[in-house]
Amino acid sequence: MKTVQDEMIVELFWKRDEAALSETENKYRGYLSKIALNILSDLEDAREIVNETLFRAWNSIPPQRPDILKTYLGKLARQLSIDVYRREHRKKRISSELTVSLEELGDIIFETEQSCDLSLLGEAVDAYLKTVSKSARTAFVQRYYFADALKDIAKRQGVSESAVKSMLFRTRRGLKEYLEKEGFEI
Repeated sequence: MKTVQDEMIVELFWKRDEAALSETENKYRGYLSKIALNILSDLEDAREIVNETLFRAWNSIPPQRPDILKTYLGKLARQLSIDVYRREHRKKRISSELTVSLEELGDIIFETEQSCDLSLLGEAVDAYLKTVSKSARTAFVQRYYFADALKDIAKRQGVSESAVKSMLFRTRRGLKEYLEKEGFEI
């Protein structure tokens, strides 16, 4: 769903008007910071990710013309954050919501992804998530894509943390069964 303001911002990028950067930062700084902070657990790194996201957007729009600017920026920030996380994680063990959420997914995704085409795996995960309730799907994406804390997911859904843990456990177990049924080796 395009918003008028987002269309205007994308047009500013296309015109190479630097106002695109300030408009984007004003509108999406909080959103991008949250993504980076959830993954990296470091405020200074999160600020750098926001700046790098803006730089990447500047360099990629044009030729890209994102349908949904928020999603496009979120993907950039998430990937940059994961790259920094991996680089830092090689140096030392750091704790973050990403670490915890990746440990929860365990071997389901990561063993599978090493032995198959990632686009097929992504399509299978998407197909499975369409079979679960909206609240389970939302919790799954918030936890394993955005690396949100369990307490934050619980608060947004108006349930207890233990209810979210249970929902995620059932969703992961169902995902594992679905992938095995679809022929993925786990």
